Amino acid sequence: MKPYKNKINRIRTFALSLIFIGIVIMYIGIYFREQPAIMVTFMLLGVVAIIGSTGVYAWIGLLSMKTVPVECPNCGRHTKMLGRVDMCMHCREPLTMDPSLEGKEFDVQYNKKNSNV
Repeated sequence: MKPYKNKINRIRTFALSLIFIGIVIMYIGIYFREQPAIMVTFMLLGVVAIIGSTGVYAWIGLLSMKTVPVECPNCGRHTKMLGRVDMCMHCREPLTMDPSLEGKEFDVQYNKKNSNV
């Protein structure tokens, strides 16, 4: 199982990967210079991926402004928390603001609405 990362950082990584995927798609379009329709299609798909990345960055920026800043008890640095449980952005310490989850094993399922805890 992959190690869990902070939600905000995962979404930012996805947005950054969309930029690189868009550039690669447009670069593939260069190989089809003799067929303009295929080249334009690849170029447009690349631009759509980059515009999608811009949208994701804007969305996570708005979402990041609504998060609760907390101080990590392990490293003492400030981090932003989404949901009931999250990880510290810096040291990956499990964090929670829900007193009923205090001292329990970290589980991503606690963030689901139908979690029975």
